[in-house]
Amino acid sequence: MPSPPGDRLSRNPDFLRLWAAQAVSALGGRVTRTALPVIAIVSLGADAAGVAVLSALSTAPGVLVGLFGGGLVDRSRKRPLLIGADLVRAALILSVPIAAWAGALTLVQLFAVAALAGMATSLFQIADNAYLPALVGQDRLVEANARIEGTEAAAEIAGPGAAGILIQVLTAPVTMVVDALSYLGSAALLGRIRAAEAPPVPEGDAAGRGAALLEDLRVGLRHGLGHPVVGATFLAIGAQALLSGGAFSALYMLYLLEHLRLDPAAVGLIISAGGVGALGGSVIAGWMGRRLGAGPAMILSLAVGQAGALLIPLAARLGGLAVPALVLHQLVGDAFLVAFMIHAVSARQSMLPLTVLGRVNATLHVITGALLPAG
Repeated sequence: MPSPPGDRLSRNPDFLRLWAAQAVSALGGRVTRTALPVIAIVSLGADAAGVAVLSALSTAPGVLVGLFGGGLVDRSRKRPLLIGADLVRAALILSVPIAAWAGALTLVQLFAVAALAGMATSLFQIADNAYLPALVGQDRLVEANARIEGTEAAAEIAGPGAAGILIQVLTAPVTMVVDALSYLGSAALLGRIRAAEAPPVPEGDAAGRGAALLEDLRVGLRHGLGHPVVGATFLAIGAQALLSGGAFSALYMLYLLEHLRLDPAAVGLIISAGGVGALGGSVIAGWMGRRLGAGPAMILSLAVGQAGALLIPLAARLGGLAVPALVLHQLVGDAFLVAFMIHAVSARQSMLPLTVLGRVNATLHVITGALLPAG
C-alpha cells in the first residue's frame, strides 16, 4: 500500500528542521517589514518620502545579490550560507533596538538595516531553493515546496497582525528583539540538520576570473531559458512580474479607492483574501500534480490564475457584487498562481543539474526584480 502524500516528509527530520527554520524566518521577515516603518514614523518622524525609500531599500538591493549570489551558492555548501544569512539578519535587526535605547538611532541606520537585511534575505532564498532537492529527493519536491509555500502564505496572513500586536504590547524596539530571536531560532534549527552535503562542483566555474559575474549570468540564462520546460516557466514568471508589478499595484489601489469608491475596510478584506488564496494554492498543488501530471497542472493553474484577473474590470459593472467578485479574484487567482509557482520551482529543481541551481535561481531573481518595477 503506497504511503500517503507527504508521509515520508513527515518522517524526514532534516526536512522538518529546514521547514521550521523557513517558517520562523518568513514570519520574522513580515514582522520586520511592519516594524521598521513604524519605528521610522513614530520614533524618527519620517515623512512619506522617507518611508518610501525605506520600503524600496528593503527589496531593490536584493536584486544585486542575484548578480553574485548564484555563483556563491553553487560554489559553496548551502547550509552554512543559510545559517550565515540568518545570523547577519539577526545582528542587523538587533542593532535597531540597541541604537534606540542608546538614543543613537537614525533614519540612515534604518536605511542600511533594510538594505542589508534585504540582501541577506535574497541570498537565503536563492540558497534555500538550491538546498532542498538534496534533502527530500526529486519524488517529494512538489509536496516539500507546497509545505514551504504554505508557510510563506501563512506568514503573509499572520505576520502583519502579529507585528501590530507585538508593537502595541511590547513597543516597536522590543518587537525587533523578538524578530532577531526568530532569526537566531532559524539558524539553530538549520544547525541541527544532519544530512551530509556533497562538496560543490559548479558547472562552468569562473571563480578567480574577472568575467565571473558575466559567466555566472550566462550559465544561469543558458540552463534556465535553454531548457524547454524550465524556459517556459521563466517566460511565464517574467510576464507575470511585468503584468503585476509596481505600476499595476498602484493603479489597482486607485481603481479600488477612486473608481469603485470602496472604503478601506473593503479594500483590506479584498487584499487579505489573496493570502488565504495563496494558502489554498499550497494545498491543491500536490493534488493537481498527482491527478494531472506536472505539465498539465502548470498549464491549467497558470491559465485559471490569469483568467481570474478578468474579474477586475468586470467588478466595475457588478454594483453591489463588486467586492465579492474581487475577493473571488484574489482567492482563485492567488491559489492557482501559487500552485503554478510550486510546480515551476519543483520542475527547476528536478530537471536541472544541482550544480547550476544557485545561478539559475539567481538569474530568475534578477529578471523578476528588474521587471516588477516596470510592470
